[in-house]
Amino acid sequence: MQRRRFLASSLAASALAVEASSQSLFGAQSGGGRDRDYYELRRYHLTGGPQKKLTDAYLSEALIPGLNRLGVRPVGVFNVSIGLESPSVYVLIPCTSVEKLVTLDFQLENDSDYMKAGAAFLKAPASEPAYVRMESSLMIAFEGRPHVAVPAATAKHGARLFELRTYESPSTFDHRRKVEMFHSGEFDIFKQAGFSPVFYGDSLIGSHLPNLTYMLAFESEDERSKLWNAFMSAPEWKKLTAEKRFNFESIVTNVTNQLLNPAPYSQI
Repeated sequence: MQRRRFLASSLAASALAVEASSQSLFGAQSGGGRDRDYYELRRYHLTGGPQKKLTDAYLSEALIPGLNRLGVRPVGVFNVSIGLESPSVYVLIPCTSVEKLVTLDFQLENDSDYMKAGAAFLKAPASEPAYVRMESSLMIAFEGRPHVAVPAATAKHGARLFELRTYESPSTFDHRRKVEMFHSGEFDIFKQAGFSPVFYGDSLIGSHLPNLTYMLAFESEDERSKLWNAFMSAPEWKKLTAEKRFNFESIVTNVTNQLLNPAPYSQI
């Protein structure tokens, strides 16, 4: 118990340092305030069969209810339809405090309902593990899009498709230029074309840094194709990409693009 408390307090102290530095850096860059979400994006890599069933039960019956009791919502859960290392499940966890976000697992350990509902997943034996590996990244929301936007179709459990895009840059300088590009007109072009963005996150901790990740929602693949065609042909987009501030070199050198389907119990 003392070890868990020590780890939790150490993580909290580290989180406060991350929060202070990130707010100072990104706030100074865009002249904004502190009212922005932090995101943890988890990816559970699975094998077919029992692991998928066990993970779905854990997420729907233990993790999401436990996070909601801590005031963390909406929690998104998405299955990879087209992308890397399928089957995989993504979990998006938004939080207003990075300190709270990085200590969620310790807080959940004190929730008896969570521990009971998640026991089969949390205590899965090595001979029958619950998943192959879990990866996680920590992001801060873009100043211009500070919070998660839940698609209207979610409340009615309507048909929806999600696109998860990650842009890697060759340097921190180029990465900052790409973030600036979103704030200098790219947001508006997305809106004009009819897109429904879910979140935009600037990665603080994770792999393949520096990078940013964002998610878009669609009703169908046909709508996705239609909107991207409208975006790419927009005069405003062509003008923005022609600006010397953004085209002096390849400020994005790798794009990872995945199509996701929401789990039936997803809150996004």
